[in-house]
Amino acid sequence: MAGHDLLRTIRARSESVPIVVLSSRGDEAGKVQALDLGADDYVTKPFGLEELLARMRTALRHQLQVHGERPVFRAGDLSVDLVRRIVKLRDQEVKLSPKEYDLLRVLICTPARC
Repeated sequence: MAGHDLLRTIRARSESVPIVVLSSRGDEAGKVQALDLGADDYVTKPFGLEELLARMRTALRHQLQVHGERPVFRAGDLSVDLVRRIVKLRDQEVKLSPKEYDLLRVLICTPARC
């Protein structure tokens, strides 16, 4: 499947999935088409890992804001970075299992269910 077809398919199923296109094509027309089809960002090869991770964090942060979620939740001494999945209590990082983090995120993002 071509990249643009994949973009159309993903966007037809969900508007909320962040999409960062990685491509060797650097032409402006290809970039514009991908962005117009719903990509959140477009990265041309070669690229560094840190740049890619920063662009992914930006796309995730943007999706959170679009859906009314705050990228960083704070309550007293607790802070939860919803993009980088970092939990801190009194400025000390708290290690959580993936399931524990997911449960915490549900409680943070849906307070009416608590």
